[in-house]
Amino acid sequence: MKQTCFVILLLVATNTIGQTNLEQFLSHPIESGFAASADGKNMAWVINDHGKRNIVVKTGTDLPRLLTDYQQDDGQEISQLVFSPNGTKLLFVRGSGANNMGQHANPASLAEGVEQAIYYKELSSKSPPSKITNGHSPIIFKDGIRFLFSKGGQIYESPMDINATPKLLFSARGNNGNPVFSPDANEVLFTSDRGDHSFIGIYNLNRKAIRWIAPDVSHDEFPVWSPDGKQVAFIRKSGTKMNEQSDATGGTKFSVWVADAETGKAVSIWKSPADDGGFSQYYPNTALAWSTAGRILFFSEHTGWNHLFSITPTGGDLKDLTPGNGEVENYILDATGKFIYFDGNREDVDRRHIWKTEVTGGNPVAITSGEGIEMYPALAGNVLYAFRSTTNSSKTLVRIDESIKSMVPVYGQKLPTFASAGFVKPEQVIFKAADGTTLHGQLFTNRSNTARQPGVVFMHGGPIRQMLLGFHYSEYYINAYAFNQYLASQGYTVLSVNFRSGTGYGRDFRRAKNQGPRGASEYQDVVAAAKYLQALPQVDPAKIGLWGGSYGGYLTAMGLARSPEIFKAGVDLHGVHDWSFNGRDATNSWGLQKNELELAQKSSPVADLSKWKSPVLFVHGDDDRNVNFQQSTDLVEKLRDKNVPVEVLILPDEVHGFLRYESWRRVFESAKDFFDRTLKK
Repeated sequence: MKQTCFVILLLVATNTIGQTNLEQFLSHPIESGFAASADGKNMAWVINDHGKRNIVVKTGTDLPRLLTDYQQDDGQEISQLVFSPNGTKLLFVRGSGANNMGQHANPASLAEGVEQAIYYKELSSKSPPSKITNGHSPIIFKDGIRFLFSKGGQIYESPMDINATPKLLFSARGNNGNPVFSPDANEVLFTSDRGDHSFIGIYNLNRKAIRWIAPDVSHDEFPVWSPDGKQVAFIRKSGTKMNEQSDATGGTKFSVWVADAETGKAVSIWKSPADDGGFSQYYPNTALAWSTAGRILFFSEHTGWNHLFSITPTGGDLKDLTPGNGEVENYILDATGKFIYFDGNREDVDRRHIWKTEVTGGNPVAITSGEGIEMYPALAGNVLYAFRSTTNSSKTLVRIDESIKSMVPVYGQKLPTFASAGFVKPEQVIFKAADGTTLHGQLFTNRSNTARQPGVVFMHGGPIRQMLLGFHYSEYYINAYAFNQYLASQGYTVLSVNFRSGTGYGRDFRRAKNQGPRGASEYQDVVAAAKYLQALPQVDPAKIGLWGGSYGGYLTAMGLARSPEIFKAGVDLHGVHDWSFNGRDATNSWGLQKNELELAQKSSPVADLSKWKSPVLFVHGDDDRNVNFQQSTDLVEKLRDKNVPVEVLILPDEVHGFLRYESWRRVFESAKDFFDRTLKK
């Protein structure tokens, strides 16, 4: 009898530990990067399991299988999967792009070094993938034995052979890239970035000659061929004036142009009515497309939301394909060119679902709905796929049956270390900031816990992001969501706030006045979130912390500097701490002029450190390509001089969006331990 009781107690203890261990929340495989062969019979995508990134392939009616066997958590990304025309070969890129010193990300500090290279794999072969050459962005010739790729701002050609010697496709000034074959495969369309302006070029493979499409002082981008190859469409924006810098919070006037591919003569077929470009082109996945049904598709935000529009090549019959309140981020044309599938948050503002509509402007029809989050629609033949997550399952490739609106995981690998049962269902909360701005957030709390507990505010980065009511579609925020869930399991109530300047709630919300370096208007949203937590009966109002990364790190530091009466501890991941710092990092993305630097400094955490008393944990990888590492160096040293309790976790060679599973694990274990010591004492 005693032995039986011991076994029962052991099982209960094991179950409790299993529900509250970080590994149970963080060890979810993440699937991404879908590609399909031209005939739709073969598919491939990437799976990240504990930092080990590999390719999954499904051929014909066979079950999915791993095509590669990389067994290290080494931070080497796999991307840009491309099938050969007959679908029997696969090219892919392994490794990250270089920083401004030409160094590739090596977060595991591998002594042999790393590179970004293009690999080749026969689907039927049991041999490991073969490296062909260093480079990225491969596209394969129609013959299936040669491909083009980019390296060092130039375009190269190479045989699909491990003994290949790549050759420069052509020699031209500027940063040349984004090659696209013409429909007859005899020419290559490309973009040549010249700094303050850019050109659209066409290289003839037979004549070995370049011709330029309507060259101007403007920035010409995102070129696409017409279905017959006789015309080219592209987006034109103004060239860069003297001392002008890009402003991520602003917009850019743009126009859609159509050119004769042979003569290069072009005409504008549509102009944005205001500065509604920039965001609408770089944020979605396909800035411009030319449907086989004879419609040109482009994004614009001029209606107040980021929508997809279609127009005839002569500039007539403009149609909003995605009307109503809601953002659109990705779409794909079907084989006929008459329909699109797109993702967005229409009719469900804090989630994403898949919709379908006609390119001539029909009424969108919901393909998916409910409490899941569906993103990145894709087609393999006539079969629809997407990536889906839920409140307790991470991003997984699913096959969608439109007729019965069902979704079935294609691979759905399960790990014994991941326990979905420990998750709480995030609750949608809507509240107001002091100036009346309406805010959305996700509340993570264990309603069965009746004891008073600390509260934690989480702020995303970007700031052009939106957190959702479930696992996110971005790997960075997939991990952040898992940590918020872990904190909820550990006796914290967490509120993730979608502060102004983020996406998901329309143009005016994203372009809120006086944000960031021009007044930090979004900081009042962080305070509003904290006050919302303080009013909850299960939260101890005297024990409020906050955490976030990048822009969220900036807001974390703002809370500790400005409101010590509210915030008692903070975890700051690679945050911006001085907007006036010219470090060739994120601070240069706001288009600040010299006369704004004083305001930028006043809008920064470093502006007044006299009230900062609460403890803080700083986390930063020193190969950060987004936020200069010195942003942390500067603030840490200043706080140490003031004897503020400062802790640091430095990740040598890690980048901004930590590439290793081990990095995320260390960060979250350190953050949880820090909050336990500072908020639960």
